[in-house]
Amino acid sequence: MRITLDDERRPLLLRAVKAFYRDELDEDLSDFRAEKLLDFFVATLGPPVYNQAIRDAHRFMTEKLADLEGDFWEPEPE
Repeated sequence: MRITLDDERRPLLLRAVKAFYRDELDEDLSDFRAEKLLDFFVATLGPPVYNQAIRDAHRFMTEKLADLEGDFWEPEPE
């Protein structure tokens, strides 16, 4: 699976990258440089962050399902 940004999110993130560089590093980035940085971050950081989110969701669901009986078991009349 290739991680991509949707058409609505990409411009927001590009503005955030440019604002970060301007505010924190006192450097203005061109649109081209901001796009290159964003693409690098998505390609480099996207997969490990995505995979960690999947692991976290899997762990959460596994824990909830493992305790399903304990949380919701109703004794049946004899």
